[in-house]
Amino acid sequence: MTGRLYTMVREQAFTSADSVFFISHLLRFFEKVMVIWDRSPIHKGEVREYLSNGAARKVRLEQLPPYAPELNPDEGVWQHLKHVEMRNLCCSNLIDLRQELHFAIMRLRSKPYLIESFFAGAHLSTVVKS
Repeated sequence: MTGRLYTMVREQAFTSADSVFFISHLLRFFEKVMVIWDRSPIHKGEVREYLSNGAARKVRLEQLPPYAPELNPDEGVWQHLKHVEMRNLCCSNLIDLRQELHFAIMRLRSKPYLIESFFAGAHLSTVVKS
């Protein structure tokens, strides 16, 4: 599959445990997943333990160099959400903001060609052959 976007939104900062939860959730639906790590500290600890306990067979890790936002397709996603889908948006509370973010993500999901362009812009392929 190409041009797909899967997200997990939290009201608090993402933790290593959240990363493990999200990856294990994706593995319920997919035989293998590719994860692009941006070397954030949240990708240590529980994530390493999770991978060493067998998940590494199903998870392909691609590590970005330290501070390389131009190589991270996620940056294109967030730029699009902030500057296109949610441009000029004003919400009165976090509940409304979360709902508007959900709608923006759904609109972006309906444009797989655009999601693929974020990978192309980062010089990455969305199709990984093993």
